[in-house]
Amino acid sequence: MDKLRFQQAQKLIEEAGNRETTEIKLNKPQKGFINTSVFEKSLEEIIEAEEFLYFSRPSHKLDKEEAELFCAKILSVRGKLDEILSDFGVIPKVSVENEIKKISEKILILTTKNNFKKIFIKFGVDPQNIIVTGVPLKASDMQTLNPKIPASALEGISKKIEHVKSDIERKIANLNLDKVLVVVENDKAGEILAKRSVEFYNAEIVSLENLKDITPPNFKEIIS
Repeated sequence: MDKLRFQQAQKLIEEAGNRETTEIKLNKPQKGFINTSVFEKSLEEIIEAEEFLYFSRPSHKLDKEEAELFCAKILSVRGKLDEILSDFGVIPKVSVENEIKKISEKILILTTKNNFKKIFIKFGVDPQNIIVTGVPLKASDMQTLNPKIPASALEGISKKIEHVKSDIERKIANLNLDKVLVVVENDKAGEILAKRSVEFYNAEIVSLENLKDITPPNFKEIIS
């Protein structure tokens, strides 16, 4: 089994074990809208969980590692179904900001502007999980952004780049982060940061037209 998937499963099981087990009062459903995106994802995960039925035939017995992966998938589905039920008032709605805080715990977010960082923090992301690069991750890319930049300035920029890359690598190691996520706007700086982040850190990329228009629920979908 994939080691990263196993570690993620262990974390999800551990978090579930720390939840309060007091009985949740179910309310009568109120009118509302079905979150089709969340519903579709829950169906996809149920189908993925169904694979355990097939490879475990005929006994359907799972070893410890397989059980953790299977239960993590079911817990993930449970969380999505709880979200849908809360949209109809059947169970209390969990703060989107709290959900974002939990989801982003194992993610390092790279972006290009301090204004974007402020938005992510407002949404619930821990500041230590965000890095504003301010410069490309490769000195030669600076000339793409500013063709008129003098060669003499590149030395200072190179030092700043090394500092940023060192900060990225330190946080990935010290915070035990699972992935690097680049969240930028559709501009040249964002495009260059995305390209190098994939090259250096196998990052996932989210590029938007206008980050200022994003809402907490939108952002939660982006990082999930």
